[in-house]
Amino acid sequence: MTSSSNLTNNRERQFRSLALLTVIIVYLLVLAGGIVRGTGSGMGCPDWPKCFGQWIPPTDASQLPANYQQLYGAKLKGEVEFNAVKTWIEYVNRLLGVLSGLFVFATLVASFPYLRKDKPVFWGSVAAFLLIGLNGWLGSRVVATELAHYMITLHLFLAVLVVFALLFVYVRASAANWQIPLPGAGKKSLNGLVVVTIILSLGQVLLGTQVREALDEVVKQLGYNQRAEWINNLDWRFYIHRSFSLIVFGLHVAVISKVRSISKAGVLPSLTILLILTVLAEIGTGAIMGYFEVPAAAQPIHLFLAIIMIGVQFMIWLLINPALSSSKLAIHKLSLQTT
Repeated sequence: MTSSSNLTNNRERQFRSLALLTVIIVYLLVLAGGIVRGTGSGMGCPDWPKCFGQWIPPTDASQLPANYQQLYGAKLKGEVEFNAVKTWIEYVNRLLGVLSGLFVFATLVASFPYLRKDKPVFWGSVAAFLLIGLNGWLGSRVVATELAHYMITLHLFLAVLVVFALLFVYVRASAANWQIPLPGAGKKSLNGLVVVTIILSLGQVLLGTQVREALDEVVKQLGYNQRAEWINNLDWRFYIHRSFSLIVFGLHVAVISKVRSISKAGVLPSLTILLILTVLAEIGTGAIMGYFEVPAAAQPIHLFLAIIMIGVQFMIWLLINPALSSSKLAIHKLSLQTT
């Protein structure tokens, strides 16, 4: 009996590790996507799923047909100029997309035992698999529409949903092993505050994609030689995005204060520390872009931190709602811990 119990515990531990690793890989995919956007490498591979008609892209223009600009130029209005760095940045992004899909599929397969003991873990894995498949297809549409801004925004939004589904799976499978007090009278107000913070943070991220769209237009008009003038030529979206960051910061301070009033030890306080550090770093990278001529390296980091921030918010929301984050057995264990 003990041997069987140990085997079950080992499998559950392995599943949690796999789920966490999958989350990390998806986050790396988000970072890679930000690098693609920040470096203007979105059309580094002008076709899909191949890159310049090859499964392994070239490293030099000599490896392409002499008329490659005509072959691919019709789609891009003749603006095809091979750039090995941009091509391989986009190609690595695609490889990470394939890798993340494989890990999400592995998580789904590994979740089958939960059909008997905790079905939401299995269905969360199914949701993650379907969402990442849909987002992979959407990635092909991003290329097909020549980087249409609405497609890029939708692509990012679906990536956030994939992160949410995987975090749900990870938290649900792990909550029984974490020290999580059941919230008391303040739960309702905290729950509402966290939900509002998540919604407004998502809105801030989506507004950030609009600022990026405006920046792209400014760059086209002014060129890279006038980088110092980019920010001054942005429209109202940039100023709303910048000012709204103070509101988002205030909401996070309120969330952290309330969470820490519920729990002084365990995973929740640790998440609040990670959250405030992420928010401060997020605001810091935004300030760097605003005051230091939009350095290319800051752009993907800014987006990456934003998605981490929203993911931590989502984890906190799950953990203060035991009906979502824990099975009935886990809730019973938590009740025993707090009595």
